[in-house]
Amino acid sequence: MRLWFLIPLLLCFPTLIRSEDYSDVTIVVRGAETIASTSNEFICATIDWWPPEKCNYDQCPWGQASILNLDLTNPLLAKAIQAFSPLRIRLGGSLQDQVVYGTPNLGSPCTPFSKSSSGLFGFSQGCITMERWDAINKIFMDTGAVVTFGLNALQGRQQMGRGVWGGAWNSSNAREFMEYTVSMNYPIDSWEFGNELSGSGIGASVGAEQYGKDIIELKNIISQLYGNSRKPLVVAPGGFYDQKWYAQLLDISGPNVLDAMTHHIYNLGAGNDPQVANRILNPQYLSQSSDTFRDLQMTIQRHGPWSAPWVGEAGGAYNSGSRKVSNTFLNSFWYLDQLGQSAKYDTKVYCRQTLIGGNYGLLDTESFVPNPDYYSALLWHRLMGKGVISLDTSGSSYLRAYAHCGKQKGGVALLMLNLNKNMGFMVSVRNDLNINFREMAGIKRDNSFVHGLKRTVSWVGSKASDGLEKREEYHLTPQDGNPFARTVLLNGAPLQLTGDGDIPSLPPVMVSVNSPIYVAPLSIAFVVFPDFEAEGCER
Repeated sequence: MRLWFLIPLLLCFPTLIRSEDYSDVTIVVRGAETIASTSNEFICATIDWWPPEKCNYDQCPWGQASILNLDLTNPLLAKAIQAFSPLRIRLGGSLQDQVVYGTPNLGSPCTPFSKSSSGLFGFSQGCITMERWDAINKIFMDTGAVVTFGLNALQGRQQMGRGVWGGAWNSSNAREFMEYTVSMNYPIDSWEFGNELSGSGIGASVGAEQYGKDIIELKNIISQLYGNSRKPLVVAPGGFYDQKWYAQLLDISGPNVLDAMTHHIYNLGAGNDPQVANRILNPQYLSQSSDTFRDLQMTIQRHGPWSAPWVGEAGGAYNSGSRKVSNTFLNSFWYLDQLGQSAKYDTKVYCRQTLIGGNYGLLDTESFVPNPDYYSALLWHRLMGKGVISLDTSGSSYLRAYAHCGKQKGGVALLMLNLNKNMGFMVSVRNDLNINFREMAGIKRDNSFVHGLKRTVSWVGSKASDGLEKREEYHLTPQDGNPFARTVLLNGAPLQLTGDGDIPSLPPVMVSVNSPIYVAPLSIAFVVFPDFEAEGCER
C-alpha cells in the first residue's frame, strides 16, 4: 500500500513508520451535540503534605515536596504552573486531617509533622504557619493558579473504635484560618472538607450523617465570611467512592450545599506491583474505571443534581506511585485515558497526584524538570475544549479515542492512544453528517471490531472541501523507542526546557485534512481539525 500522503510527517519524524504492519481504522465523530462538559480548569494537580520521612517499599521519594517545605522560589516551579494559564492546584492529602493552622488562638506551638507511632499514617499533628501560607499564596497569585484547599475534617472528633471517628467537627481553628485568608484577599476557588474519610475510610472514617451536618456548618461559615463577594465552592469528601455513603451525604447536606463531590482513583495497584505496566496497556483493564465514573454521575443525578463530579486525587499506582513507571512516557497512556474516560461522564475537574512529589509528580521531585505526563497534561489543557463529543470506531480495541470541541481554534480535537506494541493504525476520520444509514449500521461504539467501511475521509460535514484545508497533529513518542523513557518526543523532537528554563513551545505538524492519520505503535496523537463542522460545539 502506498504511503505518499505521509511524506510531510516523515520529514518531521522519519522513524515513525518502520513497516507496512498497520491496520485501517475509521472514526466517526458525532458532532451534532455534546454529551458532557468539563470545566475550564479540568486539568488539576495536587501538592501534598508528606514530609521527607514518608517512605514506601524501601524508598523515600518525597524529598522537599511538601506544602510545608517545597522551594517556592524555584523559577522552574513558577514557569511550570504559569504555562497552563491557569492550572488548578489542590492542596491536600492523607495528612490534611492532622493539620492545624497557626492562627493567634491556636493555643499550642506551630510545629511541622514528625514521626509518631501513635499518629495517623505514622505521623504526629502538623501545623502550617501564616507566614508559610502567605508565601504559598504569593506564588499562586503570581502564576494565576486556581486553588482548592483541603481542610482538616477530624478536628474535635474522638476515635470511637478501630478507624471510626465520631462527634461533631470543631470548626474554630479552620474558621480563624479562613478569616485570615479572606482578610488577605487570597483568591481561594474552593474549600474541600476532609481526605479519604468516606465509607470505610483510609486510616479513619466518619459517618455520612455527621459529615453532612458538618458540611452544612462549613457552608454557613463561608456565607458569613465572604458576605456579598464571590463565595468559594464547597467540595467533599475527597475519598474513595462508596455509593451508599455518597448518596447519604447528599441527602443529609441537602440542596445547594455541596457544590462538587470529589473521589479518588488509584486503579493500577500498589506502587511496587510488577503488573502496573501491563495494566496500562490492557484496554479491558483501563475501561473498568468507567463503572466508577458512571455510578458517581448517576448518584449525583438522583440525590444531588446541584453538585458536580470531580476527581480530587488520582495517581495511578498508590503508595507514592511506581518508581519504574509513574514518571515515564508509558504512564501517559493511563493518565490521558483517565482524562478521556472521566470527561465523558461529566467530570468537571481531574486532579493528578501530584504536581511534584513521590514518583508520580508531573515535575521531577529534585530537579523540577517536567516528566512526560506534564506535557501530556499541557497538550490536553491547550487543545481539548470543555465540550465532550461522542464518537464511533471500527477496528482494534487497542486504539482508544476521545473527541472534544476544539479549545482555541474551534472545530474538533481528537485524542488517540495506541496501546499496541507492534501494530500501527491508519485512521480515517469522518463526520456523521456525511454518512448514510447503511454505512452507520456497520459502525459500533466502544472500540468494537467492525469491517467493511470504505476508507474515505469526509471531515467537514455538509461543507465542500477543496483539499487545501489543514489539520494540526501532535504525535508523542518515547525517546529511543523506550516506553520507560523519561523524555518524550513531540513530532520527533525531544521536549526539553529552554536554556532559560522555560517550557518549550509545542508546535504541531500541519497536514492536509483529507489524508488518513498514522498512529504509530505505542504512541499518542492529538489531532485538531479547526474547520470540522460540529454543531454541538457552536452552541
